[in-house]
Amino acid sequence: MADIRAFRGFRYDLGHVGTLSDVVAPPYDVIDTALQQKLYDASPYNAIRLELTREEPGDDENNNKYTRAGFALREWVAANVIQQDTSRGLYVYEQEYTVEGQTFTRRGFFARVRLEPFGQGKIYPHEQTMSGPKEDRLRLYRATGFNLSPIFGLYPDSDGEVFAPLEPLIRSAPPLVARDHLGVINRLWVVTDSATISKVIGGMGPKPVYIADGHHRYETGLKYLEERRDAGEVADDEAAPNFCLMQLVGMSDPGLLILPTHRLVSGLAADITASELEAALSGHFDILERTGTSAQAAWEHVQMDGSQSAFAFGTVADGQWIVAKLRDTEVMKELAPDQSDEWRGLGVSILHKLVLDRLLRDKVSGTPVCKYVHLLSEATAATAAKSCQLACLVPPATMGHVERIAGHGEKMPPKSTYFYPKLLTGLVFNSLKKD
Repeated sequence: MADIRAFRGFRYDLGHVGTLSDVVAPPYDVIDTALQQKLYDASPYNAIRLELTREEPGDDENNNKYTRAGFALREWVAANVIQQDTSRGLYVYEQEYTVEGQTFTRRGFFARVRLEPFGQGKIYPHEQTMSGPKEDRLRLYRATGFNLSPIFGLYPDSDGEVFAPLEPLIRSAPPLVARDHLGVINRLWVVTDSATISKVIGGMGPKPVYIADGHHRYETGLKYLEERRDAGEVADDEAAPNFCLMQLVGMSDPGLLILPTHRLVSGLAADITASELEAALSGHFDILERTGTSAQAAWEHVQMDGSQSAFAFGTVADGQWIVAKLRDTEVMKELAPDQSDEWRGLGVSILHKLVLDRLLRDKVSGTPVCKYVHLLSEATAATAAKSCQLACLVPPATMGHVERIAGHGEKMPPKSTYFYPKLLTGLVFNSLKKD
């Protein structure tokens, strides 16, 4: 079983900082320069000053965004702006959000989870990682000695038994509330009742944990632990660096939503029209529908089809949309011989391996480059602005795909899943130096 622990988190003292909404921030990987500035302006204590500190002229090895983050955090702790809780607890986290007119509520809890190398325990990754973000996060870990933003973990729990003991406690106590820049309502309860905590941890039993988001942070945690061991700073298996901050959500939670990740393609040697695209696809795809200028109708057809092999394509050169479906997945065995049938059947795998890397390169040439968006409105805005050459609307992967592919040791292609909304930074921090 994964080793789940209650812990003494560090949290903002609202008497010092005012409202929680002013000091929370999204994780580093979804913050652009404009949002970074907005968060800086929100409060001198906003978590952006830890999570993604601004670069400044004259930065060097001894004075840079990482050292500034470390200095700010130590200063805030010394001034009691951020304080460590006196009792170990689990931190129940609820997010209420709306996507395309429908409202969802997702619930889970923050805990400390023991780090395990992938393949040696019950924690499984599902996506590939890149070296750049891991080096960035490692430098921040070294400078601060904290997990600032949580990893997002999922566990199978078809009947909700793990979360059930928490229900009566959160119904009887008011939460701390923060509304983020996207309008998501974030609620936090601190649960310190030892009997309840024991029931929750016991309910996890032998359950595996699948990382939904935060793969880079998890692998960074493993590297940081290795460094601290080599430096003689990890006294035993109970030392703080052995653990990471993780939000745990049941895979059957009704508010757990995976958004599709659509591709906006540029880099083709020439613009492509709908008829030219159909010709490129004809050897392997059937054209199910031509919806003219209606992206909405094309996307609705993909949704109604419900498979991983139907796609909507918008050709910017002539403003047309078509829906195409792969006739036979056998071709994917040739293109990805080392992967499982489940992996080869993913929509993102088919799109990249067959459409972008094979058919479009053969017919149009060039080097396709993708920008990633999640909402239909973002795709239609890009095609209207002619900021790409081809829009590809991709069916979302499911929780079943995550569980089956990750469960037997494979990693899904990059940008296969997008768990919305992101978990906020600033609700609770985890020290890698002390318990």
